Amino acid sequence: MVEARRRFARLVAQPEASVELAHAALLVAAEERPGLDVEHYRAQFYELGLAARERIARAGDANAVGALNKFLFEELGFAGNQSDYYDPRNSLLSDVLDRRTGIPITLSLVYMEVGRRAGLRVEGVGLPGHFIVRAGAEGGESSLVDPFNAKVVDADDCQERLDTIYGGQAPLTDAHLRPVTTRDILARLLRNLKGIYAQAGLYRRALSVIERILLVAPHAVEERRDRGALLAQLGRYAEAVVDVEAYLKHARNPPDAERVTEQLKQMKLQLARLN
Repeated sequence: MVEARRRFARLVAQPEASVELAHAALLVAAEERPGLDVEHYRAQFYELGLAARERIARAGDANAVGALNKFLFEELGFAGNQSDYYDPRNSLLSDVLDRRTGIPITLSLVYMEVGRRAGLRVEGVGLPGHFIVRAGAEGGESSLVDPFNAKVVDADDCQERLDTIYGGQAPLTDAHLRPVTTRDILARLLRNLKGIYAQAGLYRRALSVIERILLVAPHAVEERRDRGALLAQLGRYAEAVVDVEAYLKHARNPPDAERVTEQLKQMKLQLARLN
């Protein structure tokens, strides 16, 4: 576990263009799965990429996305885990490859990494509450693909997704369909895992996830707040106070300032009792 964290930290400290998304996501899984053979799964991506390249070559560039979709969704059977969405295995890339099911971001990650190795241009698109990809042959038309639901989508589908979340009050804009960075994807993947562990009361695991989020996004002050809350749950009040004070100092007009300030008071009271 310590080695997995060290390797992850070293990888995400590199410039954005040098961070291999699949490798970083597999190192996340390696900390949750001690002894995981990361190189075995990295090799799987190259093998899948070569197989996808062959199918795309037969279909031609104009049908590249359709060929990749058929390979991943029909031939290999990758599909969204509709029945057990919050199973933590859905956030671990090695498990997703083994079980061929996951959540939107991990299935999109598989799609991106296989598609890129097959020679396509593939970008992640982080819609609110969902994650999709934009894919196409170099120099050709691109399509939006929803790997969780195994289908091509369009702007109307994305607007429908926003309507579900915002009650029809948020029109789709170019910003919603803007490609996200590798670090954005890793942080979002880790936040999903953090939420699952925290909801299950697995505070030490959730804490370890936040520590990795802060390696990817060191200026994410809301993670300091959340880490403080977890530290308090574990009785580590001195550390909790430091994190929550940092959040209140550096967050810009936080909407939860009153609530967090009250939590901070309670942490300080608990700390005083211990002393």
